[in-house]
Amino acid sequence: MKKFIVRTLTGAAFVAVLIGSMLYGKSSFGALFTVITLLSVNEFCTLTKEYKGTTFSKGLAILGGCCLFIASFLTVHMEYSRPFLLYAPYMAIVAYAFIRQMFDQRSKPLDNFAYFTLSQVYAALPFALLNMLSTGCTLPGETYSYLLPLSIFIFIWSNDTGAFCFGCLLGRHKMFERISPKKTWEGFAGGAFVATVAGYVISIFFPEMNMWEWMGMALVTVAAATLGDLIESSMKREMQIKDSGNMLPGHGGILDRFDSTLLAVPCVIVYLVFIGIL
Repeated sequence: MKKFIVRTLTGAAFVAVLIGSMLYGKSSFGALFTVITLLSVNEFCTLTKEYKGTTFSKGLAILGGCCLFIASFLTVHMEYSRPFLLYAPYMAIVAYAFIRQMFDQRSKPLDNFAYFTLSQVYAALPFALLNMLSTGCTLPGETYSYLLPLSIFIFIWSNDTGAFCFGCLLGRHKMFERISPKKTWEGFAGGAFVATVAGYVISIFFPEMNMWEWMGMALVTVAAATLGDLIESSMKREMQIKDSGNMLPGHGGILDRFDSTLLAVPCVIVYLVFIGIL
C-alpha cells in the first residue's frame, strides 16, 4: 500500500510539473526540458559506464546535450538570424569529446564513440526536437504554443492507461515476450483505441487540426511510443536491471518515464511535416 501511495504521489507531481511548465510559457518549458535533457543524458551515461565499461567524459556528454537543447530552443523561439553560431559550441564539444578519446590509452575508442553518440541521439536530440513541435499551431506573431507538445504526452498517457486496462482484462497474445513479457497485442490495441478517442476529444476543443489529423497523430504516437518502450526494455534486459534509475520513487528513472517520448517526438514531427502542419 505504501508503494502504491508513493507511486501515485510521484506520478501526480510529475504530471503537474510537466503540464504546468508547458502551459505557463516558453521560458518554463525551456527550463524544464533543459533539466530533463541533462538528467536523461546523465542517466544514460551512468548506465553505459556501469554496465558497458565506457570511459568517455560524462560531463562532456551532459554539457553537449544541454547545449544542443538550448541551441534548438533559441533557434526556433528567438528567431536568431545566424543559427550556426548557436550550434557552434555544441559541435566544438562533440569534436573535443572524440579527439579526447584518441589520446586516452585506456579506452576502447569505438565503444566510446558509439555510446557518446548514442547519448546525444537517443537521450538528448528528441528533447531538442520538441522545440519544433512547440512552434506548431501558434497564434499570429507568436513563436510558442503548448498544444502539440502537450498532446504527445496526453496520447502517451492515454495509450499507457488503455494498454494497461485492456491488457489486464483481455490480454492473451504476447507482443515480444522475450523483451517485455507483460505487453500483449490486446493491450496495444486497447491503448491505440483510447489514444484515438483522446485525439477525437482534442479535435473538438482545438480545431487547429481536423479530427482525422488529430487521430492520425494519436496513432503515430502510439506506434512510436510502444516501439520506444520496447527499445528501452531491451536495453535494460541486456543490462539485467529493472529500472534505469531511482530518481522518481515508484517510477524508476528519467529514461523509464520518457522512453516512449524519445521515439514519439521525431516520428510525430515527420507526420506533421507530411500533412503540412509544420
